[in-house]
Amino acid sequence: MKIGIIGLGLIGGSIFKDLKKLNYNVIGVSKSQIGENIYDNYSVLKDCEIVFICSAMNKTLSILDELENILSPQTIVTDVCSLKKFVCQKQRPYKFIPSHPMAGTEKKGYENSFEGMFNGAKWVVTPVFGDDDRLIEIIKMLGATPIVTTPEKHDEAVALISHMPMLISQAIFKTAQNNELALNIASSGFRDMTRLAMSNEEMANDMITMNSENIQNAVLKLYKSIGDLTNSDYLEQIKEIKLNRQKMF
Repeated sequence: MKIGIIGLGLIGGSIFKDLKKLNYNVIGVSKSQIGENIYDNYSVLKDCEIVFICSAMNKTLSILDELENILSPQTIVTDVCSLKKFVCQKQRPYKFIPSHPMAGTEKKGYENSFEGMFNGAKWVVTPVFGDDDRLIEIIKMLGATPIVTTPEKHDEAVALISHMPMLISQAIFKTAQNNELALNIASSGFRDMTRLAMSNEEMANDMITMNSENIQNAVLKLYKSIGDLTNSDYLEQIKEIKLNRQKMF
């Protein structure tokens, strides 16, 4: 099976490294990376069975359009965007199966990609145009667990667990950044709470601007949760929260 990857940043680079280790015939397309089996044009993808688009969200639609003139109807194409509804507006002449691996770090670039990133991760699949077992097989080979849902449910969920937390992390740092004493004595709690403020700027901007309605609703739910915590039995509530979180991780 020949597999192509467009964009060799943190996610694309990690997929590339994992698939090479698994002895798949994998080729990359990148404007910035140079190396074995890495090219700078999409034409090398024409005989791939599967193509992963791992570009920035704001570039993904134009890449999907360009691939229409290159790939065969039997080629599986998936993206890894952290939003799904915006890529599902149009049927493609190839087998387009939108997806999103729930993995990553606050860092960016091929130099920060690594083998094993997807081990134990969830990988959301939104097969609005049909599915294919070959993609599910690759996701499982990468060590991830496929989760099938709709684009709308996905975008609402990631606002709660990914996009809003990033925004809150940035807001926490912004709130404290002008207090010299606070920054001087800040320790592990502040460091951990603001880790997501270091997220890739282009990715962060795409998330906030393209999923704004879901994020605003998530922030309102957060505000209500804060009110609920502080206006009733705080001790019992945090005990329950700790137990529920321990079951997750």
